[in-house]
Amino acid sequence: MTNPTATLLISCPDQKGLVAKIANFIYANGGNIIHADQHTDFAAGLFLTRIEWQLDGFNLPRELIAPAFNAIAQPLQAKWELHFSDTVQRIAIWVSRQDHCLFDLIWRQRAKEFTAEIPVIMSNHPDLQVVADQFGIDYYHIPITKENKQEQEAKQLELLQQYKIDLVILAKYMQILSGEFIAKFPQVINIHHSFLPAFVGANPYHKAFERGVKIIGATSHYVTDNLDAGPIIEQDVVRVSHRDEVEDLIRKGKDLERVVLARAVRLHLQNRVLVYGNRTVVFE
Repeated sequence: MTNPTATLLISCPDQKGLVAKIANFIYANGGNIIHADQHTDFAAGLFLTRIEWQLDGFNLPRELIAPAFNAIAQPLQAKWELHFSDTVQRIAIWVSRQDHCLFDLIWRQRAKEFTAEIPVIMSNHPDLQVVADQFGIDYYHIPITKENKQEQEAKQLELLQQYKIDLVILAKYMQILSGEFIAKFPQVINIHHSFLPAFVGANPYHKAFERGVKIIGATSHYVTDNLDAGPIIEQDVVRVSHRDEVEDLIRKGKDLERVVLARAVRLHLQNRVLVYGNRTVVFE
C-alpha cells in the first residue's frame, strides 16, 4: 500500500468537545483525516467514533501514536483500538462438511476483495481436505467429541498460535466453542443460517419451513459463550413462498450465507466494526 492509514475506534462516555479533542490530536501532529464517523447511543450515554487518517506526513512514528493518544483517552474514560491499514491479518477458516462459504472466502481473498492471508483450514471432518489441497492451504482434521473437546480445543489453540492467527472464521463449522476457548481467543466470526434472534441453534431452515415464514435470513456475528447470541455484524434476508420446500430454503439460504459472511469479514478487516456490550456500530 503506497499511502497507509491509521484508524482509531473509540467508545467513551458522551460529553462535550469529544470530536474536537480527537480531531485535534491528529491535526496537531500533522495528520490528514480522510474518514470520520460517529454515533451517540443516548440510552447508554456512549459516544462511539471511527476516525482514519493518512500516515504520510504524520509527525508521530507508529510506535508512539498509541502512548500519545492514551494520554488523551484516559481522562475521557475511553476504550480504544488503533489499527494500521497495511497490517495484513492472518485468518484461520474452520469448516465441517459444507464448502460453499469456504470456497467463497478463498475466491474473494484471491480476487483481493479483502486483504488477508489464509494459511490454515481446520475441520472436525476430513471431507474438505481436497479444497485445501486445491489452493495450497494447510489442513488439519481435528475430530471433536464430548469426551475429547477440551483436549482438541487445546490443539486448536496451539495451531492458532503456531500460525500466528489473528481471526478465526467459522464458515459452517457445526460445533459449539467452549467458553474457555473463547476467553483465550475471542476474535471469532460465525455465520448462522437464520435471521437472528429467530431460529437459534440447529436446523433453522427446517424450523422456518415448519413455521411458514415468508422471509429467511443469514446472520454473521462475533462468537460469545452464549449460543448464536454474540454481537451482530451483518444480516440480510430473501423472500420465500408457500411453494418453497426445505431444499429451496437451503439453496436460497446458502447464497445469503456467502454474501453476509463475506461482508462481515470485510468490515472486520477494514476496522469498521466497534463492539460495545452485546451490540455493534458498523461504520460503512
